[in-house]
Amino acid sequence: MLRILTVCGNGIGSSLMLAMKIEELCREEGINNVSVESSDLNGALSKEADVIITVKEIAEQFPKNKKIIVTRSYTNKKKIKEDILESMKKYYKG
Repeated sequence: MLRILTVCGNGIGSSLMLAMKIEELCREEGINNVSVESSDLNGALSKEADVIITVKEIAEQFPKNKKIIVTRSYTNKKKIKEDILESMKKYYKG
């Protein structure tokens, strides 16, 4: 199972929207064995995840050893797909 954590400043709005878009994208692409959770930055630092997906400004605040995928948008599905799909497939083991 691929554990994805989406992160925004407060962890209740933007990251939840991003999590929902990623779940849709995974269904459309046949990526079935994933869990997607949303969080704020402070909570994300202590959570276990295979990959973290967030915007550039927040990505820069994570330690360098974390696997981070940067997206330009929390809500625009086209941009999210362009930014994360190929990188996410590298971490997905089916």
